[in-house]
Amino acid sequence: MIPIADPDVGDAEIQAVREAMESGSLACGERVKQFQSEFAAYCGADYGVATTNGTTALHAALHALGIGPGDRVVTTPFSFVATANAVRLVGAEPVFADIDPETYNLDPDAVEAIVREGDVDAILAVHLFGLPADMGRLAEIADEYDLWLIEDAAQAHAAEFEGRKVGSFGDAACFSFYPTKNMTTGEGGMVLTPHEDVADRVQRFIDHGRTQGYEHGSVGHNFRLTDMAAAIGRVQLERLPEFTRARRANAARLTEALADAPVVTPIEPAGYTHVYHQYTVRCADRDALQAHLADHGVTAGVYYPLTIPDQPAYAGYDADVPEARRAAEEVLSLPVHPHVSAEDIETITAALRSFYAIPS
Repeated sequence: MIPIADPDVGDAEIQAVREAMESGSLACGERVKQFQSEFAAYCGADYGVATTNGTTALHAALHALGIGPGDRVVTTPFSFVATANAVRLVGAEPVFADIDPETYNLDPDAVEAIVREGDVDAILAVHLFGLPADMGRLAEIADEYDLWLIEDAAQAHAAEFEGRKVGSFGDAACFSFYPTKNMTTGEGGMVLTPHEDVADRVQRFIDHGRTQGYEHGSVGHNFRLTDMAAAIGRVQLERLPEFTRARRANAARLTEALADAPVVTPIEPAGYTHVYHQYTVRCADRDALQAHLADHGVTAGVYYPLTIPDQPAYAGYDADVPEARRAAEEVLSLPVHPHVSAEDIETITAALRSFYAIPS
């Protein structure tokens, strides 16, 4: 089977972990500090704080921005549930705006319609599948209405909007380094921010509210990354350009091969750089196609079969999001990761074309 994801961890990462273990620095130490500064510099951000995963990065960022009970955060209904969960974990209320059907990201017009009604404190945008959200429009809305702007960049390492890397636009930006992401630390996350005081609050929150030594000025969690994970991350960051080139090349091959197939392939608008965490197509007969691909040795994934407000955990949340619900019924992601070979591309496209009875 051609897998939907296949983490690329090699000898360099193994050696980096071995060196961390032999140094005796197993928990949060110098390697974490180095990874934080290197990743922040790569993304064009001023400050970085590493965390245990992408969800704790979101939780810590929202907390550090002072978002809590009584606050409302406009976000997308079409994402992994962690995005909205983090809002609820700080006691705030997620408010769902619909998506742009071509990009799957927040529709700025839908966001502004909600914000215009008032009683909103922040916008939490997701760069879904590796394509940046429209950070130009969203930043304008945040500025006009004096809102915090947060990026969920868990799927978009190295993606760019108008020449700037994601992670450099918001008051805070959050990344995940889960094994299936475009780069990994095994498990891990990162908060980037241009604000020194926000970085300080994130750092305290992830370390039991520690101010110095055994002095704790506030209540916090233990969301610290380990030096062993950071050792992997530093190597992966060096390899990220290589990974990105491979994903983009595989995506281009898929798009070319599927040009005459009755599926809607991903777009890359002018001024955007898509990094293809997922290569997601739309089709009317998604479930049958997914089963057909599996029968031909191709693992395809559905991200996501339910919108967040339609999840059982969100019963009672009202959301007028027809485009998100339609996407949830039609999207199917094909393997695009760096280990997908030219032969694999032929297998994937041949299987898809056979489903639609398209001559080779």
